[in-house]
Order: sequence, then C-alpha cells, then structure tokens
Amino acid sequence: MDFLNAFVALANFVIVPALAYGSQLALGALGVTLIYAILRFSNFAHGDTMAWGTMCAVLATWGLQAAGVSLGPLPTALLAIPVGIAGAAVLVLATDRVVYRFYRAQKAKPVILVIVSMGIMFVYNGLTRFIIGPDDQNFADGERFLISARDFKVMTGLDEGLAIKTTQALTMVVALITVALLFWFLNRTRTGKSMRAYSDNEDLALLSGINPERVVTVTWLIVAALATIAGVLYGLDKSFKPFTYFQLLLPIFAAAIVGGIGNPLGAIAGGFVIAFSEVGITYAWKKVLGYMMPESLEPDGLVQLLSTDYKFAVSFVILVIVLLFRPTGLFKGQTI
Repeated sequence: MDFLNAFVALANFVIVPALAYGSQLALGALGVTLIYAILRFSNFAHGDTMAWGTMCAVLATWGLQAAGVSLGPLPTALLAIPVGIAGAAVLVLATDRVVYRFYRAQKAKPVILVIVSMGIMFVYNGLTRFIIGPDDQNFADGERFLISARDFKVMTGLDEGLAIKTTQALTMVVALITVALLFWFLNRTRTGKSMRAYSDNEDLALLSGINPERVVTVTWLIVAALATIAGVLYGLDKSFKPFTYFQLLLPIFAAAIVGGIGNPLGAIAGGFVIAFSEVGITYAWKKVLGYMMPESLEPDGLVQLLSTDYKFAVSFVILVIVLLFRPTGLFKGQTI
C-alpha cells in the first residue's frame, strides 16, 4: 500500500503536471523549430506570439460566454481557438510582410533577424498588455476536475488522492492530435513536402519550381496555429498573464535546443525533458520518500533541490549543459 501511495503522490504532483506542461512546451518548441528550419533564424518573438493568439482567444471566449454559449464540462475556449489562430496569423503575416521580407530580400545574416525578432517581441508584448492589461485573466469554465482527489481515495481506499484536472487531460489529447496532424501535413501533403525540401536545400528547391513565398506564408500560418494552441492550453491549465508567455520563451527554446533545433521529433522530446526536469527538481520529495523508506529513515526536511521560484533556472542550466556538451541536441538538429 505504501508503494502505491508513493506512486499516486508522484503521479499527482510530478508525472501528470509534467506531462501536461511538457505537451505545452512541445507545441511551443515545434513553432520555434519550424521557423529555424525553414526561415533560418531563432524567433525571439515566439512567446509573445503565443500571448497575442491566446489574448484573441480569451476575448472571443468572453464574448461566447456573454452570449450564453457553453461546451458543458469542457472549456468554452476550445470554440475560440480558431479566432485566436486567425488573430495570430494576421499578426505574424503582417509582420513578415512589413519587416522580415525586407531582410530576406537583403539576404541578411541570421543574427540580424534574431535582433529584429527581439524588437518585434517587445512590440508584441506591449500591444498585448495594452489591449488586455498586464494582470491575470480568467477565462476557464466547465468542469474543473476529470477526477478529484477525494473521489480517487473513495474508489481506491488509498491515503493519497490523484486529482486530474480537465485542462491537463485536454492538453495532452489536443497536443497529440495537433502533433499528429502536423506530421501528416509535413509528410503526406505536397505543400508539406515542399517545406521539407526548402528546409533541406533552399537552392535546389527553388530550381525545382517551389515558390519560396508560399512556403514562408504556410510556415507562418502553422506557427500561428501551434503558438495559439499552446498558449490557450497553458492559459487554461495555469492562467493567462501576458508577461508569463515572455518568461516561457526560455523553457521553449531550451526544449527546442535540447531536442535538436530544427528537428520536430527533437522539439517534442525536449519539451518533456525540460518539463520533467523543472517539475522534478522543484518538487518536495518528503511525502514520496516517507512512503518508500522505513520510519527511522524518513526525511525531516522537504527534500526539495530548488524552490519553485527557480524553475526557469533549471531550463537555463540544462540549456547551457546541452550547448557545451552536445550542441546538436538529443536528435541531430536542422532537419524537418
């Protein structure tokens, strides 16, 4: 029984939250990876693209809620995701037309585009906070828990309860569907194959008659969709605050680089590596160890390596270690 209680406590506070968080990071890292692989630069505005798309979805959700529209036990925000994607798509396509296209025509070095994207990041952040405000915004509704800790205890007779939030389950399901659709698109459709060809060898792709501007447009549309879905899922699971998405840029980039930037499979793997590392290192292991160890050896302290205030530091340390010892990441990067 103690082993089962230890496993349930671990699942409740580490495994389930890390799976949900890892799914969110994986979707964010996929967007970063696509831009790097196809447009050849690291987009520092990606976190605030997520914030913008989520903001559009939040405003649409509030409108639907005011009109009495509901999905019952599921969040109404699911209906608003297409609005968020459209809002993000308009923003990134307008930015590409006004800013990035000029630098592509000049054949600017990637470092120039990185610096430009940092400027765009601050513009996006300011716009989002100006429209919706800097504070936490609640837009979640529906049933809060798929299963509550109390119900789990009654069903199993264990001392520990397992609570699975509806948003956590939803995150994993939606992320799985989104990733499956993305890989189907890249591998099975003509446009997806054109994107892969353009990523592998730009000059050869141009000689084959592939339209580079079409590839760029489709890439931005996919990135807008991935950013919005990741942002909405994160906002439902945690809360929506524009500055939080700016902070998410570090773990998202860490996930992309750890997995192998430019490699979609690597982005997914990296998302879960970062999530489990952040959650595991900042979790207080006292309860789990208390169940597993003899009473005489039970720890007195929290057995917490780092406070939750330092969870982003975990991403930074992992990022530095990977860049020092395996810069290509877990999977070889720069391929789609």
